[in-house]
Amino acid sequence: MALVHSAEAPVAAIIVSYNSAEELPALLRSLAASTIDVHVIVVDNGSTDASVEVARTFEHVTVVPTGANLGYSGGINAGRERVRDGQAVAILNPDLVVAPDALERMLDETRQSEVGVVGPMVRNLDGSRFDSVRHEPSLCGAIGEALFGARWRARPSLLAEVEYRHGSYLEAHDADWLSGAALLVRADCARAVGDWDAESFFLYSEETDFARRARAAGYRVRYTPHAVVTHVGGASGQSSALTALLEVNRLRYVQKHRGAAYARAYRVVLALGCALRAFRSSHRHALATLLSRARWSTLPAASAATATTATTAT
Repeated sequence: MALVHSAEAPVAAIIVSYNSAEELPALLRSLAASTIDVHVIVVDNGSTDASVEVARTFEHVTVVPTGANLGYSGGINAGRERVRDGQAVAILNPDLVVAPDALERMLDETRQSEVGVVGPMVRNLDGSRFDSVRHEPSLCGAIGEALFGARWRARPSLLAEVEYRHGSYLEAHDADWLSGAALLVRADCARAVGDWDAESFFLYSEETDFARRARAAGYRVRYTPHAVVTHVGGASGQSSALTALLEVNRLRYVQKHRGAAYARAYRVVLALGCALRAFRSSHRHALATLLSRARWSTLPAASAATATTATTAT
């Protein structure tokens, strides 16, 4: 078994769960088959299902019930408190299955000069590729996303915020940022960048922000196709509230890093994208939320934690 106590593992894997009882066993079993030792930390964000009980059935898994929904960044930060100095930190969605050598290959990638963050090839359950390589948000990229979305996949990177081109996923290369579904952060990079921005980003854009801060600290963000994870979660779609939060947090990221004037123009482009998809109720809701800052207070947000007690299954 590869699940071990923290002092024995080169990698600490943080899994933020929220009503993830059905998905967790497959991920935890896949981590137990890892080719390197892993200390697994499941941070439960106030689940109302059996997520905590399920996680506790796995030997050597540290379970951190927060007592509330802290959001993805807040959950990661709670997990970081249980990471030993010198450990690389893997961030994993609960609805993944990790190939046995995936974490080892990602860790190997961090041994290259200045590589601080590594993301794997992400496969969907049907074997198709998930487009996990992303470009720094920009007006031109947002215009391309608004007008074309996932169509015209061969378009120039200047007109995209997602890397759609097939050839970009065949070889390892540096990227601006990568999907937060699965990441591995080198120990010194995690220490230098510090906490994830839970105040600004309850969910969505937190990995964009972390990658930018890692690059600003002198680290490279790197994609590798040699490590593979599979997303096994259901395809039930996204609620209107989460669609609105996704769009608003794209804007919040630009406000934080590019300033008010740039953000105003970016907001117009985001609104255009939602308007072009207004045949969907979720995008009509997102458009109304983007255009009315008063509605932002109704978006999903972190609630106060009532407990942060860690337990380790034995």
